[in-house]
Formats: sequence, structure tokens, C-alpha cells
Amino acid sequence: MNQAVLDKVAAPRTIRLNMADNVVVAVDPIEPGAVVEGVAAANRVPRGHKMAVVPIAEGEPVRKFGQIIGFASKPVAPGEWVHEHNVVMHDFARDYRFAEEAREEPVLPIEQQATFEGYRRANGKVGTRNYIGILTSVNCSATVARYIAIEVERSGMLNDYPNIDGVIPLVHGGGCALDVKGEGYEVLKRTQWGYATNPNMAGVLMVGLGCEGFQIGRWKEAYGVGESDTFRTMTIQEVGGTKKTVVAGVAAVRDMLPIVAQAKRTTVPASELMLALQCGGSDGYSGITANPALGAAADLLVRHGGTAILSETPEIYGAEHLLTRRAVDRATGEKLVSMIRWWEDYTARNKMEMNNNPSPGNKAGGLTTILEKSLGAAAKGGTTTLKGVYHYAEPIDRHGFVYMDTPGYDPVSATGQVAGGANVLCFTTGRGSAYGCKPTPSIKLATNTVMYQHMIDDMDINCGDVLDGVSIEEKGREIFEKILRVASGERSKSEENGYGDAEFVPWQIGATM
Repeated sequence: MNQAVLDKVAAPRTIRLNMADNVVVAVDPIEPGAVVEGVAAANRVPRGHKMAVVPIAEGEPVRKFGQIIGFASKPVAPGEWVHEHNVVMHDFARDYRFAEEAREEPVLPIEQQATFEGYRRANGKVGTRNYIGILTSVNCSATVARYIAIEVERSGMLNDYPNIDGVIPLVHGGGCALDVKGEGYEVLKRTQWGYATNPNMAGVLMVGLGCEGFQIGRWKEAYGVGESDTFRTMTIQEVGGTKKTVVAGVAAVRDMLPIVAQAKRTTVPASELMLALQCGGSDGYSGITANPALGAAADLLVRHGGTAILSETPEIYGAEHLLTRRAVDRATGEKLVSMIRWWEDYTARNKMEMNNNPSPGNKAGGLTTILEKSLGAAAKGGTTTLKGVYHYAEPIDRHGFVYMDTPGYDPVSATGQVAGGANVLCFTTGRGSAYGCKPTPSIKLATNTVMYQHMIDDMDINCGDVLDGVSIEEKGREIFEKILRVASGERSKSEENGYGDAEFVPWQIGATM
């Protein structure tokens, strides 16, 4: 190899995240022969992937972030690419050290808190959007719900109400052939109620078929709610068929419009924000740039009195010990661990394993095991004390950093968070997820500059410049300020692209009968 070629490959950028790590992460592609930390690369290492910098014996832990991300399946020499071909995952003991790192965190006085322009609802909650939602009790009424929304849009009646963000049909694939006394029913019941009462929803029409397992009357009775000017229900069988129900549904929405339009934005403190934390299409940079930057923004929000919700239980697997140490008390930490055990049993019953989670895209982006993915994903939760742990779609009833048990699949996870009360959402992505949400606006954070520039019409913030020297704190502040602007009405890229109608995906648990 001549000198010119050697000079070209001599100094790719890399990151060692912790001095205990035995791998470095490639910021730039590492070509064979390039020297990194005094070690010559034996093979090409794609950007975002890992290279060994010391010998790793067979069975020895592979460490990144100072934590175990897997075990060498064969001896790994310095300079070798470290990925699926030489790394395996198996369980290992975690020291949960419950509540050892919990601390009292001062919240800024309300007069010093950041503010945004939101919709103060009659129950005191604050919305960031002003939607009318058409919910469905069962898949059998999904088409009618969509027809109602289409007819409302086609009629032009929304043109007279510019401060109404839209009428959204939130349809799903369940609602019948399920155990109405089982866990799956309870999850759907909570999810529907959570959407109906989310502060971004100013009016709700629930449409059913009539004979389904998820009976609207029983649902209303469970929450002690009756019909009102902004809460209406109907079934296709009771009204008299598809066309009549569409007509009745359009009329119900028309009646709501002038009432919903009375809502006006006013200045409110950031403590009224409930931020859902999501990641999808993660890559090897996620845990280095966007996720810790979002964690810094979450810490800022908590300091300003707000709430940040971390979720996706399969994607904190192997990193849960870092959260239990921050739990406000032992019971909160043990509740989180019990959820991990439930997932281990759930996957085993379905002949799966927790390491099935990383997708082909995750692996192409440099993530080798669920342990590695989880350590990066947990960084979205920042550094503050874990104040509470909630089951899927349970209402979040406290401020600060909290956790909600959800699957790792983004639409299902975010649906649970929105049902819990989230009124704004941040979503990190390295591969380029195109997710969007309604009624809660989704802000997309790119982990790397290449993807940000390639998908500029879908990404709101580039966190790839962290690799160029922008501090995590500075990027966290940028994200926090973007959250305030979007909460005040600025449209996110996913909103501009029309995403959100199809991303309502309640978690279906249990057998379909």
C-alpha cells in the first residue's frame, strides 16, 4: 500500500464511550489498515459499527458505554469488526441497587418556568392541539369512522374553524373475539378512554357496530361518562346501517365544531407538558447523539416541572439496572423489574427471545444485540429520579421522569403513551423512521447528519452534529426549545406530511377467539 493510500485511511474518526470499553465506534467508515488508537483495522468497519481495540477472549464480555452488550462467540483480535458474526447474547446478573441514586431535584418556581401557548381544558389539563377524534369500539366500524372523517373534510365545514386542527378517525383491528374479562380487554378499555380524555382532543365521537365484545355502554359506565355536546356515541346497528350512520356522524361532528372552536391558546407553564420519549429505526449513533440529547431535554423539562415518559420495555432490557438505581423507592424499582420478568415469560410463551427485538435495520446501522440497543435507548430518559412506573395506557398522575410498560414497536408504544396523557412526543431515529402521531405532535430527531440531509423533509432536528463537537447539553436545549414551539402550534415535519391517522395501534394482548 503506497503512502498516499495510507495517509487517506490513517485517521478515521472514532469514539470510545467509556475507558472500560474494549471497542470503539466508527464515526467514519474504517478501511482495512487504518490506524485507530494504535491498532490497525483488520477489516472494513462501517460507520456506526464497532471495532475491537484490545483482544477479547471467547466468552469474554464485549463492553460499550462501560456496560456489557454481549459476549465474544470466538476470540476477537484487535482491529477486528465486532458484530453478529463474533458476538452472542446470553443473560447475566444485574445489580439493581434499588433507589441508591434517587435524589430530590429542585423544580423551578412557576414564575421562572419556560412557557408555551396551549389550550387549557375544563378539567385543568392543557392541550397542544385542538382535534376532534372519531374513535371506534371495533374494527367493524372502522370504515364508517373513516367515511365520516372524509365527508367532514370534503364538505369544507372545517374551513370556518381554522383553530381546529382536524377530525381524525382513530381505527384499530380489535374490539371483538376477545375475553371481555381479560387483560386484553382492560388494555383496550384504558387506551380508548385515554385517547378520549387526552387534552389534545377537544371533542370525541365513538362509533361502534352494536354486537361487538367491546360494548360502548359498558365502557361509558366504567368511567361514569354520559353523552354531552363534545362526547357522542352511536352504533351502526342502532342508527340503521352504514349510510345513515355516516350522515348521523357528520351531523354530530358539525354540532361539535363551534364548541370546539371556542378554545383559545393562552400562555401556560412548561410544567403542563407531558413528553413521550420514543426511538425507532435506531443505529449505532442513537445512544451517542440523539438519545442522550433527548435525555438532556427531558432533564430540562423535569426541572421546569413537566413530565417525561420513557417506554418500550423490550428496549430497556439489559439496561433496567440503570433505571432501578434512580427509582424514587424500592417498590418503584421492583415494579419495573417485575415488568421485565413478565416480558421474559411473554416471549418464552410465544417461542421468542428478548434478543429478537433488534431489526435488520438496527443491525445494519451497527446495533448487534438488544443489550446494546437498550443501553442507548435508556439514555432518552436523562438522569433524574424515576418517580413512577405505569402499566400500558394507565393515566400518568405525577410530574417528573416516569416509565410506562409498552412493547418496543413504535406505533403501539406511542399509542400507550398518548393514552397516558402525553401531549407532545419526541422520536429519535438513525435509519430514518417516518412515524407521525395524532392527536399528539411528533418531533423527529436524526442521530446522524447523513440521514438528516437525505430525509430532510421528515426530520425536525439534526443531532448528528454532536459528533462534530456540539455538546449534549447544547443539543438538549435546542430540542427543549423546539418542544415549546411545537407545543405552541408550530407544525412538525410529520404533521406537514400528514402522518398520524394510521398510527393509532392499541396493544393487543391475548388470544383472538
